[in-house]
Formats: sequence, structure tokens, C-alpha cells
Amino acid sequence: MEYKKIKLMIADDHVIFRKGLKKILEDVRFLQIIGEASNGVELLTLAHQLRPDVILVDVSMPVMDGVMAVKELCKRQLTRRIIALSVFSHETHIMEMLEAGAIGYLTKGVGKKEILEAIEAVYENRPYFCQESSRQVTDLIEKYHTGYRNHLVVFTEREKDIIQLICEGGTSKDVARSLYISQRTVEGHRTRIMQKMRVKSIAGLVAYACEKGLYKGE
Repeated sequence: MEYKKIKLMIADDHVIFRKGLKKILEDVRFLQIIGEASNGVELLTLAHQLRPDVILVDVSMPVMDGVMAVKELCKRQLTRRIIALSVFSHETHIMEMLEAGAIGYLTKGVGKKEILEAIEAVYENRPYFCQESSRQVTDLIEKYHTGYRNHLVVFTEREKDIIQLICEGGTSKDVARSLYISQRTVEGHRTRIMQKMRVKSIAGLVAYACEKGLYKGE
């Protein structure tokens, strides 16, 4: 009996992991592994050419990381059936990939059975997250997929440091000097922070930080 195979692509810069994953999946009768990529740019090129059904994407890759690659895949309408891969179930990584457009997340330590479950779920446009996720991460995911996405904001450690310094009255130049980064980098982070908070002024940023407990005053 004929049945449609799921066309799968794997994007990961670690050759041993990528080849090993391909090896354990290539004998699965409902899968057809149609391509591999070692960075986000390669992934976008191949996805445009091959049109995969499902893509496994490493969060951390050179040239273009997984978050940016997923954003571009969705923007170009190549596919939204994307499973993020990471060594750790770090909540920031998970939320960044979800916000980018992925609908699945696996840590690299999961077994073949769970990988296949994830591929089948995502192929059917159902979200899938590995069982290794912490309770806190699971709660975040449940909120994300039950209508609370717009209220859930996750800040990186660097963003938290910048928020603290801005609330203390620091200018972009002051923050750059304190964190040993460029003023332009600070301004980029500040723009991203304000977008996440949905505020349009420094006063709004400070008010948000105080309300949410992000500013640890003296």
C-alpha cells in the first residue's frame, strides 16, 4: 500500500550529531531525509530548493543561528513545521524559538521513540515538547499554547543587566562602559527590550521593570 513519506531536513553544525541522527532515522519507513545543513544560511537555501515537510533545527549554529533561521523560514513561508534542537532545555532558548515560529522542542539527549513522536506531531501541526523539560518550562509552554503568548515575556541575562543599569539612571554610554560592550550594542538591546515590554519610552521601561520586579533597587 502506498503512503506519503514525511520529507525531513536536519540542520546542525555538529557533523557527528547530524550524521548520527540521520543514521538512526533513515530506516524509518514513513520518513525520507531529503537534506542536511550545517548553518542557517545553508538551511534556508536547501529549504527553498527541497521544500521539506518537517525540519529539525539546532538552536546554536554559526553564520546564522537557529532563531534567525526559523524566523526567516516562517517569513518566507517555507514551513512552520519546525522542531528546535538544543543540548539543554533552557527556558530562554525555548521561548525564543517559539516566538520565532517553531512548534516543537527537543533536547539532544532524547531517544529515537520521542524524536519520531515529535516529528509525527509537528507534521500534523501539533506542538511537541520533550519530556525532559522542567516543570517551570512546561508551565511556560502551557501558557504559550493556551492564549497567553502575548503576556509572556522572557529576558536574557544580558537584557536584565541592561534593564537594571537603565533603571539606575545610566545612559547608553554608561551602560556600555559598565558591561564592556559598544554603545551601539546597548542601543540595540534597549530597542529589543522596549519591543518586548511594548513601551515607547525610557519612563515606560522603568515603570514596567519596577512593576514586574526586574529592577532591584537599593
